[in-house]
Formats: sequence, structure tokens, C-alpha cells
Amino acid sequence: MAATSAAAQALAGVLLVVVAAGCREEPSAEPLKSLKPAPLPSLAVPGAAPPEAPRPASPSEADVAGPLHGEPPPASALRVVLAGERVRVGEERFEPARPDDATRLAQRVKGHTVLVVPDADTFLVQTSELFAVLRDSAEAVWLAHPDGPVAYPVVLRDEAGFRAWLEEVAPGKLRIIMRADGFELTTSVGKLPGPDPNGPSVPVRAGRQDIVTLRRGLGLLKGRFKTSEDLCLVPSFGMEVAQAARALGGNFTAPGEPLFDTLCFVYPTPPRAPGSSP
Repeated sequence: MAATSAAAQALAGVLLVVVAAGCREEPSAEPLKSLKPAPLPSLAVPGAAPPEAPRPASPSEADVAGPLHGEPPPASALRVVLAGERVRVGEERFEPARPDDATRLAQRVKGHTVLVVPDADTFLVQTSELFAVLRDSAEAVWLAHPDGPVAYPVVLRDEAGFRAWLEEVAPGKLRIIMRADGFELTTSVGKLPGPDPNGPSVPVRAGRQDIVTLRRGLGLLKGRFKTSEDLCLVPSFGMEVAQAARALGGNFTAPGEPLFDTLCFVYPTPPRAPGSSP
């Protein structure tokens, strides 16, 4: 009996050693925080004065707007000139909110590359029917810069189309939310921090949209999301089309050199005609 008891104790000791060794060899679980995406870079300049500190003298327009970059407008494009709720194509005039005019305009632009030329006073909310017609009928759509001989090819998306784009499984989903107080640079993992964490990524400077800093912020996002190829501009619908066109220049670091190959332009969904089905 004593021999049997000693053998049992020896066997138990061996099993304990084997179990302990197995526990030691099992790799520890990776902490959850290591699975989080890397933080976004920040537009805040190291050592800069906090937002509440006195600001330097008002910057010049060139300091805020920067160099005017884009693509040469397509020479053969059909020019669609904005004038409030009306547009002009050559000598013809259309009011796209009227169904008959929308049909005529669709026939006029069908199969053409179109260059939309903004005036100073047309707001996005006035152009919903126009952009819906161009999206469905034009071969390609470009938006002209109001201050110089450059333009930007755009993919038009209404609000539903923009939501569908956001739901696609792809890295980045970079967009510029253009507000009256500046640009919010937003991604699939959060917004790009600016000088004030509670404010827009790129606040206005001297009452003007800061294209210089917008360009720098988009460059930081390109470095963070190297495989992202498209960028969406989402302007406030109460903003002038010309202001939105100026913002598109932030995607270019030099003439003909965009940071992101595809520019998406979000326009307001046209209101439903009375009696139409949802």
C-alpha cells in the first residue's frame, strides 16, 4: 500500500509539472488597446498659441487662399453657366426646377462633358434639380473655379448616394464637411484634430475659408490612408456654389497633381414633386 501511495504521489507531481509547463507556453492574449487604429495626425502646430490667445495680424488673401491649383478645363466641354435657379447653355436658358425645362436640359447635355460655371450668388440649395439632371444625363461633369482658369472633375452624389458611399466597406471614407466656420475633415476613424479640439479641423481665417491649411490637412490624411483614392466634399447647402468650387482646390498640391484621384461632390436631394410616390 505504501508503495502504491508513493507511486500515485509521484505521478501527480509529474502531471502538475506538465500542466504548469503547458500554461507557461501558452501565449498571452494581445491587449485590446493594441487593436485600435493608429490615432489621426493633428493640424495643431506644435508650440502655437492656444485659441484664446491674441491672434497675429490679419493674414493676406494669398496666405489663406494659397496658389490656385487644379486641372485645365476640358476644351470641348459644354458650358452650363449658373444664375440662381436658372442656367444658360450657349444662347438657351433653362429653369431645371420646371419639369419641361429639366427634360429639355437633359436632352441638351446628354452624352456631353459639361463644365458648370458658378456665379457669385447661386447657392447649393438652388441647384438640386440641375445637378440631378447632370448626374443622370451628362457624360462627365466638371466644376469651374470662380477665380481662375482651372476646373475639377466631380462625381455627383445626392444625399442618398452619399449615404450609400459611406456604407461601402473601404478604408478611409474621407470627406470634407464644409461649414460656415471652416472645414471638418472626417474619416472612418474620426475627425482630424485642429487647433481647437471643439472646433472644425480647419477654422476660417480672417473671415475666409483657409485653403492653405485645408491642403495641408488633406496631405496628412493621404499619408495616413495611403490606399484611399476618393474624397467627398459635403458643403452646407446654404453655401454658394462658388465657395464649394474654391474648396476643391485644396485637393491639389500643384497643377494637375491631386492628392486623391476621385472627387465626389454632394448636392441636396431635389424635393419631391407634389403627388409623387416616395
